[in-house]
Amino acid sequence: MMSPQVLELDRAIRALSIEEQKWLLDRINKQIRNFTDTDKFANESYIEAQIKEMACDPDIQAEIAAINQEFAVTEMDGLSD
Repeated sequence: MMSPQVLELDRAIRALSIEEQKWLLDRINKQIRNFTDTDKFANESYIEAQIKEMACDPDIQAEIAAINQEFAVTEMDGLSD
């Protein structure tokens, strides 16, 4: 059984023009896609695939090399693990 709020929304939607209904449907679809897209970050295999893709990216590899070079001097400070 639908809640009274959903039934009220249904009545209000039926009162809208077709153009307004299409606009509302598009907004709802975007919201659902956005929610689904953010939910994928909870998926461990998705995250792992993204990390592998980043590791192969030449721009990221260049940035990591630059960071390593920048901190090379501090690695020689005598501290060990």
